Amino acid sequence: MRRLSVAPMMDWTDRFCRRFHRVLTRRALLYTEMVPTGAILRGQRERFLAFDPVEKPLALQLGGADPVALAECAAIAEDWGYDEVNLNVGCPSDRVQNARFGACLMAEPKLVARCVEQMQAATDIPVTVKHRIGIDEQDSYEELKGFVATVAAVGCRSFTVHARKAWLQGLSPKQNREIPPLRYEMVQRLKQDFPELEIVINGGITSLEVAAEQLRQLDGVMLGRAAYQDPWVLAEVDSRIFGEEDPVGSRAEAVQALLPWLKDAHERGVPVKAVTRHVLGLFNGLPGARTWRRHLSEKASRQDAGPEIVEEALAYVEAAAERRAA
Repeated sequence: MRRLSVAPMMDWTDRFCRRFHRVLTRRALLYTEMVPTGAILRGQRERFLAFDPVEKPLALQLGGADPVALAECAAIAEDWGYDEVNLNVGCPSDRVQNARFGACLMAEPKLVARCVEQMQAATDIPVTVKHRIGIDEQDSYEELKGFVATVAAVGCRSFTVHARKAWLQGLSPKQNREIPPLRYEMVQRLKQDFPELEIVINGGITSLEVAAEQLRQLDGVMLGRAAYQDPWVLAEVDSRIFGEEDPVGSRAEAVQALLPWLKDAHERGVPVKAVTRHVLGLFNGLPGARTWRRHLSEKASRQDAGPEIVEEALAYVEAAAERRAA
């Protein structure tokens, strides 16, 4: 099955971001931010698990290394209505490492396999794994192949592979997204060696053209920062990747489609800035884009800010477009 998804990104892909992305694409698979098992098991479920049904298809990404805790959270994910539960084996942050999960788990494929096995036993929804091509000096193709083989042996059928290795010491998470070189050929080789598995590639995918090229060899593509910083890239996903009609035809239509939900959310107490921070890049590269960003950034932080600031910002953009066309 061909897939296109938007990567789980901490402090980015919250429920408000996902609601906006769903205006642009009905078909792309969306992910939550990574949620540690402890946050769910300590009872903060509404905060971390609540979502609007319109966000579906939607996957919950979990962080953890205790098979029992992960299994319990997988069952909870199914109860809450998620379509997939994903295990994070790719985050290299110090905080995550100190809790013994994320990218450091690549050094323990048997533990990852136990986690996945118990998660699968606890739920009927798909259990998937997102991981790196390697860590530190453990970065050969044979080591990557061994990791995938070990986890696949317990029944995992879908692997999303960030095509960069991670350095567990010396680089920040941001640097680990940029400095280690992309090695797409390693991910493509995985598909050749495991044709029965679903192999999805992540890392450095900047456009739908690049995504389409990868889909000639792989089962899926995961967009990360490109989808967040320039969200309009998602507006042609349904037609170009899935062969279906796109939900909106212009950026202005996207804003108009979001506004009724934004007004309703504001009436329920959601601060406007919780939503507007995710739409700042919508008009990137077009006349009025700077004014759009500045107006939303400056106005949204005010206590009395309401949805009207989005309508005002859109009016500025449309006026700039008219001046350019004159």
